Amino acid sequence: MTAVALATPARARVSLLLGGFGVAVVLRLLVGGPGPGRSPAAGLVFAAALLAMAVAAGTRVPVTARALTAGLAGVVLLCLPVAALRAGTPLHGVAGMGSWVVVVTVVATAEEVFLRGTLYDAVCALSGDRAAIAVGALAFALLHVPLYGWHVVPLDLVVGVVLGELRRATGTAAAPAVTHVGADLVGWFLR
Repeated sequence: MTAVALATPARARVSLLLGGFGVAVVLRLLVGGPGPGRSPAAGLVFAAALLAMAVAAGTRVPVTARALTAGLAGVVLLCLPVAALRAGTPLHGVAGMGSWVVVVTVVATAEEVFLRGTLYDAVCALSGDRAAIAVGALAFALLHVPLYGWHVVPLDLVVGVVLGELRRATGTAAAPAVTHVGADLVGWFLR
């Protein structure tokens, strides 16, 4: 078999995954109505779609001590600058946090399993780690545009690269999942 023949199924797989990701984002918007970023149902539908694709692809996410440690270091890396900027400002309280924690944990984990697991593996097989990090970061940034606006793209691109580098360094989506969930939880208090 030639390299072109081998690349064709890999390209098709990446295309299918990106198309499925787009469908999942559209489902989130349809279910969420005018406030998809505040809709638990929309977030859970989105997460279910991403996890269904990950399961169908046979994605495995080994959880190792190294991945957990790297993930926690990622939380510090992402949250320390924001905490420093907010020094002296009162933290947001825990009122209303209960069900939000569950939804955010499920959605952030599903995003990482798909973006830094399923999609990363497919793009990496086609074009290598750098491309997998870039494609994941771009998808991560663009998925947040309908939720929060275009102004989030630069920050989300950087965060996406950090999450991708955690995946590359540890070999598992567990590290970026810990970072993403942890940063979202810390972000509750820093908003």
